[in-house]
Parts: sequence; structure tokens; C-alpha cells
Amino acid sequence: MDCIFCKIANKEIPARLVYEDDLVLAFEDLNPQAPVHVLVIPKKHISTSLEIDSTDNALIGIMFQAANKIAVDRNIAGKGFRMVMNCNRDAGQSVFHIHLHVLGGRLFTWPPG
Repeated sequence: MDCIFCKIANKEIPARLVYEDDLVLAFEDLNPQAPVHVLVIPKKHISTSLEIDSTDNALIGIMFQAANKIAVDRNIAGKGFRMVMNCNRDAGQSVFHIHLHVLGGRLFTWPPG
């Protein structure tokens, strides 16, 4: 498999890590869309959210807990932040390994682009 996020998780290519535990890893987005833009990925390869099954429930919860910790650590929790997971190309997914975008540090509008 030639997945860039698997390579980051396996430390085969570098990334600016901001969080890691046994199941998930978080790193700075290379093309930030906000002053804070961090990606949280599971170390397990899951291509899209459509592939998440009941055996992944705890893993997905851990991803959100990591995102919350990052928001607190980056001082964006109090004012507000956005968490986004895109599914498939038309929604903007460009890397087919699920990832949670943690965005903050600026005012967001609704609906998103």
C-alpha cells in the first residue's frame, strides 16, 4: 500500500508531530486553512469513513479525544474550533486514510465552502 499517512504513522517520512499515542497520531497540515490546522489520523489504515465498522468505535472516540486535547493545548478550545472529516473526492478527501482536521484560531462561517 502506498499511503502517505501510513508512512507518516510508521515514521517512514517526517511530519511535524503534535500528538501521538498507541492508536493515533496528529501532525501539522502542510497546507493550513487556519492558524491552527492539525490532522489526527488512526495508525490503522481505514480508507474512508464508509469503512469504519463497529470494531472501530473506540478508535474513532480516541481520535476525537486527541482532537479535543490538541484544541486545549493550542488555546483554541475556549473560543471555538472545527473538526472535519471528509469522505471521498467530491467532499474534498485527497488522502484516502481517514483523518480528522482540527481547525481554529480564526472565525469560521457556515455553511463551509
